[in-house]
Amino acid sequence: MEVFPSPLESARFIAGNSKDVSVDEEGARRVAESLFDKASAAEFGLAGWKSLHELNPRAASEEAVDWVFLVDTLNFSFWSEQEEQKYMVKYKGKTYSGYWSLCAAVNRALDDGIPVTSASYFATMTLDQVRHVFRSDTEVPIPLIEERHQVLNESGTVLLEKFGGSFLTCVKMSEKSAQKLLRLVLENFPSYRDEAVFEKKKVSFYKRAQILVADTWSVLEGKGDGSFDDISSLTIFADYRIPQVLVHLKAMKYSEELMKKLREGTIFQSGDKEEVEIRGCSIWCCALICKHLLELYEKKGQDMRDKINAVLLDYHLWDYARDHREEMKDTPFHRVRCIYY
Repeated sequence: MEVFPSPLESARFIAGNSKDVSVDEEGARRVAESLFDKASAAEFGLAGWKSLHELNPRAASEEAVDWVFLVDTLNFSFWSEQEEQKYMVKYKGKTYSGYWSLCAAVNRALDDGIPVTSASYFATMTLDQVRHVFRSDTEVPIPLIEERHQVLNESGTVLLEKFGGSFLTCVKMSEKSAQKLLRLVLENFPSYRDEAVFEKKKVSFYKRAQILVADTWSVLEGKGDGSFDDISSLTIFADYRIPQVLVHLKAMKYSEELMKKLREGTIFQSGDKEEVEIRGCSIWCCALICKHLLELYEKKGQDMRDKINAVLLDYHLWDYARDHREEMKDTPFHRVRCIYY
């Protein structure tokens, strides 16, 4: 059996040995306090995934689960080299950038009769077909197009050979356990193995694998095959936006040296020490925010363990980043071009 280290344990280890990134316990507590009123609102909960995002599927069907699988298989590397030059996709009169440009491109293809969410289609897609489906409405193409092509072919082939062509088969096999589904994904789909070595120890983040499990839970509305009773065992999804928000909110700090590198636009490699510290400390910081939030509700006599978890915190912080771009532009994000996030 292959060992897949726990992202939470990895984060604890990284945060305890980190040199250039530190988690500010007081800052994490303040973020929890600022979320206290919001966390009991419906938008913070599961319903927000559909109600706040018009591109996400409305149904809780097999097709919707396959949409989630395709999108999360390609859910990486959308940042722009220059703020004014971005990959963008027009769909139903609106122009989308970042992750939403991917969702818009998928929905555009489906509307055009291209069965892009079907494993039998994307297992054999050519590079030209991938270019056509994910074509840009600006001069800037989607980043890492060859890697996306490779990941699509590989994942589609695995779905066809092992799971009858549908990700819902994996979901059913996981018997309503988020951890079992996570393990199934990691064992069978190589592109989801988001790991590194830190201080001679193998550590993990599993950003896309965990977000795939979380989005499956969300699209199925936490019901039926998606009623994972251990959803709170997932961590936040360590990408480049969440760390930026945490530093902006003063729950996390960067050393002057690291801040200088980020401001200069240094491109890091996946697995670089600074990058591992940024991602690991983000996971640990959010675990502390969740812990403080639950304690605040406990003091008020409310048990919110079913309503507050790292998944919903991640969704909230990610939306916060999108809505506060202007205020956050003085806080640089770390730049890495890879298939993991």
